[in-house]
Amino acid sequence: MMGHSHALTGWCAGLVAAPMVGLHTLPEVIPFATAAAGYALLPDLDHPHATASRFLGPVTRLLSTVLRACSRGLYSLTKGPRDERCRGTHRHLTHTVAFAVFLGWLAAGLSELGGGWTVGGIIAFGLLLAADVLGDWLLVVAVTAAGFTAYFGGLDDALTASTGWVGAAITIGCVAHCLGDAVTKSGCPFLWPIPIAGETWYELRPPRWLRFRTGGNVERLLVVPVFTVAGVLLLPGVWGQIMSVLSRFSPPSG
Repeated sequence: MMGHSHALTGWCAGLVAAPMVGLHTLPEVIPFATAAAGYALLPDLDHPHATASRFLGPVTRLLSTVLRACSRGLYSLTKGPRDERCRGTHRHLTHTVAFAVFLGWLAAGLSELGGGWTVGGIIAFGLLLAADVLGDWLLVVAVTAAGFTAYFGGLDDALTASTGWVGAAITIGCVAHCLGDAVTKSGCPFLWPIPIAGETWYELRPPRWLRFRTGGNVERLLVVPVFTVAGVLLLPGVWGQIMSVLSRFSPPSG
C-alpha cells in the first residue's frame, strides 16, 4: 500500500515543483510529475519485495541486491555511537537526501551526455514504474501529453529540452518518498550524514501521535484519498476552472 502513497505524493510534489523549473502547460507538467511519481518508488529498491525491486525481474533484483550491500557497508562505516544495531539495509542509504541529490545529479549528467533519447528512457522508466502502481490510466495521460508535444513542438526538441529538469524530477520524487516514510512509525534517516544525538542515521519522525503504520487505516483512508484529490486539483488550470464554475452559483455581491 505504501507504494501507492509514494507514487501519489511524488506526483503531487512534481505538480507543485513544475512551475519552479519553468514548466506550466499540461504537456510540459505531466512528464515532469510522472517522472517524480515513478522515482518516488525507487528508494525502496533496498527492499527485496518492493515494487521497484520486482519491476524488471532479475535486472532490478540484482540492482536491489547491490544497493542493499552498499547500504550495509555504508552503515557499518558511518554509524554513530548511539545508532541501533541492525543490518543497515532497508531505509538507510537510499532513504537519504544525499542519495536523492546524487541520483538526480547522475541522471542530469547522463542526459547531457546521451541527449534527448537518453532523457526519454529515464522518463519512460519512471512512467512505467508509476503506472505499475497507479494504473494504466497514467500511460494514457502521458502518451497523450507526448502526442500533443510531438504535434506542436517536435518530440526530439522536447526531450532535449527536458535535460534541464529530469534530474530535478528524480530528486523531488526520492525526497517525497523520504518525507512519506518519515511520518510512519519507523521514521526515516534522510538527513544522513548529519549527526543528531549521537546517531549518524537518526530516524526523523513527528510526535508519536502523528505517526501512522505503513499500510494501515490512516494511510488507506486518509493519505491516499487526500493525495488523489490533490493530484487532480494541482493540474494546471483545474483549480481555476473549479472556481469559475463555483462563481456562477454564488450570489451577486451588494
